[in-house]
Amino acid sequence: MTAHADQLLKKRKERFERILGRSLELRRPEGLAPLSEREWAHLREDAEDLYWNELEWENVTQEEGSLAGQALTEMAFPGFLALVRGLLLEETMPDALAEAAPRPEVVEAVLDFLARRTIELGEAMEKNDAEEPARVAAEHMMTSQLVDLTMAQLYALSPEEQKRVKVAADREGVEAERG
Repeated sequence: MTAHADQLLKKRKERFERILGRSLELRRPEGLAPLSEREWAHLREDAEDLYWNELEWENVTQEEGSLAGQALTEMAFPGFLALVRGLLLEETMPDALAEAAPRPEVVEAVLDFLARRTIELGEAMEKNDAEEPARVAAEHMMTSQLVDLTMAQLYALSPEEQKRVKVAADREGVEAERG
């Protein structure tokens, strides 16, 4: 991970822990064979491709673009979030053709990508050199929210815990805007 991306993810995790009042531990499966470099790259690239495709679709259609000024990130990135859930799946149905094989290490790599993208978009906003500042700001907000949603899946937050984190993030965002 890049130093800036690593720092961003560390701060987000610390914020989650502060809000929830507990430490977040990553569950690492035991006994799974490591992924080959080809498998690793394929899964990581699939996640990145889903991000870019769903982001572009949102930019073209603006279907989930705003509800009182807030992008509906969960609805704008359904395939991406489904892939993340699939990468973390710990149980399958008894009649499933394959056993669950959670790959949190791939999700960590995807989080690194999202963190780097969030930083890149933030820097573009600071420099005011974007051709479409409103689009960049919306992409920044959605990508930042996607980091939180992905982290919530990675650390297996309950729906109640996810709601607490989102409410606190919304409150902190409003306070930051005020100044």
